[in-house]
Amino acid sequence: MGFLSVLSTAHQWIRERVSPGDAVIDATAGNGVDTRFLAELVGLRGTVYAFDIQEAALEATRRRLAPLEAEERMPDIRLVLDSHERMRDHVQSVHAGTISAAMFNLGYLPGADPSVITQPDSSIAALEAALALLKPGGVLTCVLYPGHPGGEDEADTVARWAAALPSSTGQAVVYRMLQKPAAPYLIAVERSRK
Repeated sequence: MGFLSVLSTAHQWIRERVSPGDAVIDATAGNGVDTRFLAELVGLRGTVYAFDIQEAALEATRRRLAPLEAEERMPDIRLVLDSHERMRDHVQSVHAGTISAAMFNLGYLPGADPSVITQPDSSIAALEAALALLKPGGVLTCVLYPGHPGGEDEADTVARWAAALPSSTGQAVVYRMLQKPAAPYLIAVERSRK
């Protein structure tokens, strides 16, 4: 048996911290895989915020969520066409400091224009915003893709950001295949319980 993929590991760490009725964030909706995963975890009483700058991504996310809607298992889903760096403008004040989990899957939208990628500056701003919105014990996961143009710079920037976090703010971990430097890897931060 091999190690879990970075995406499976992110899902496992999220699953351990999210309960029905919680509020969660998918900071990069993409094709909706993480949005659907989060929607199933929080259930009918929960709230999912999903951000993307591309309408095509939100449309793909709507399609992926359609079966939940058809089965009347859809939580409160807020699809936001805006940069994840502005998530604080869109997350209701009642959810500030109560978010159980925030998921990031950086890079580009599979099947779309690969030149439209997440950028280090906006990603760091978004990670900071998400961390501030998390409840104590909440988790932020960030899958990084150093193998595409621009990806290595962004991955290095995120790794430096996570390594510099004060332990009073959160604990950061890395899950990575050490023999494959261009392979995707995962950084997660658990918000300190104070």
